[in-house]
Amino acid sequence: MTTLSVKEAIFNRRMLICLFTGFSSGLPLFVLIQLVPGWLRSEGVSLAEIGLFSLIGIPYVWKFLWSPLMDRFSMPFLGRRRGWMLVTQIGLLCAIAGFGFIDPEMSILSVAYLAVAVAFFSASQDIVLDAYRRELLPDQELGLGNSLHVQAYRFAGLIPGSLGLILADHLPWQSVFIIVAAFMLVGVGLTLAISEARLEKNPPKTIQEAVVLPFKEFINRRGLKAGLYMLTFLFLYKLGDSMATALQTPFFIDLGFSMTEIGVIAKSSGLIATMVGLAVGGLVMLKLSINRALWLFGAVQIVSILGFAALAEIGNNNYALAIVMGFEYLGVGLGTAAFTAFIAKNANPTFAATQIALFTALTSLPRTFASARSGFIVELIGWTGFYFLCVALAVPGMLMLFKVAPWHDKAARNY
Repeated sequence: MTTLSVKEAIFNRRMLICLFTGFSSGLPLFVLIQLVPGWLRSEGVSLAEIGLFSLIGIPYVWKFLWSPLMDRFSMPFLGRRRGWMLVTQIGLLCAIAGFGFIDPEMSILSVAYLAVAVAFFSASQDIVLDAYRRELLPDQELGLGNSLHVQAYRFAGLIPGSLGLILADHLPWQSVFIIVAAFMLVGVGLTLAISEARLEKNPPKTIQEAVVLPFKEFINRRGLKAGLYMLTFLFLYKLGDSMATALQTPFFIDLGFSMTEIGVIAKSSGLIATMVGLAVGGLVMLKLSINRALWLFGAVQIVSILGFAALAEIGNNNYALAIVMGFEYLGVGLGTAAFTAFIAKNANPTFAATQIALFTALTSLPRTFASARSGFIVELIGWTGFYFLCVALAVPGMLMLFKVAPWHDKAARNY
């Protein structure tokens, strides 16, 4: 296999596309987990109710059920992947803007319905973007490409989590949601600018093939026992940090930070950390195997959760907030980058939509169901105890790395 120079690996059109797919994919999720909870908390909605809003992420869990349809069928325009991209992105633009026309005090149920719509369109967009990226990137570029994708994904969180919260102190919420929704035009522009990726093998020809073959191929390739072990790992690896970040904005509000402080201090430090992550994460993924990156970044990820426990004890301190958020963006972002590359590496490009949808659905389970109890847990044991619990929940996934991704497995190197 040809070894690429760092310059050739980073500065190419495929890496630029990965940046844009990351931004488009991350924006709607952070609307749901940062902007909407902040909006609801500012309107007086209880932590328990906000925690239950994690259940709106159910489409992320069950997206593998309709992913075969997106593998099998194409829209009558733009091609097999790009057509679905455009439909989901237009749906997201409209649905996110729709929040601004609802009063949560009058109809919390309407907020829930619209949030489910955003989650559905977002999960569907993820299916097709993940599949397109797997088809686009050769194996040797999976580590770097997915690192750039994830850092851009995290960067997108600054729009609803920083800009949106700052604007909320100066503009009505209707204007805030319309402005944030307009950033989905970045994804629309990407869809119109790119071309379809080429496949070495033909896509499924029937619904039966689209449903059965991806699962059959995975089990035949991995073996039943090893396959189930890997799927369990996918569930556990991100469990701790998924719960830790589920109530991030309400946590800051409860500590007494204003919307502007959260937007400027917390998210500005996140922006700096994201830029560092783009450079460090990309270079590390070039030089390390995906296996070793899972070990290294997973450890950093756990330490970043401890930062939230420290902030809970320190209280309202702007410097502490900046440090904790910067490290969280760096640690969780790098951990997610390695994890996403591992998922892509274990997916067959021919069945990318369905297999990656299944793998990522398992990683969404903690964010959806476990996080739904987060509000109740916080009310029982407090913020500090909650974050120590999140650290404990992150350990089992790390221990599974001994078998799933051994440190000394030379066959797993990116190059």
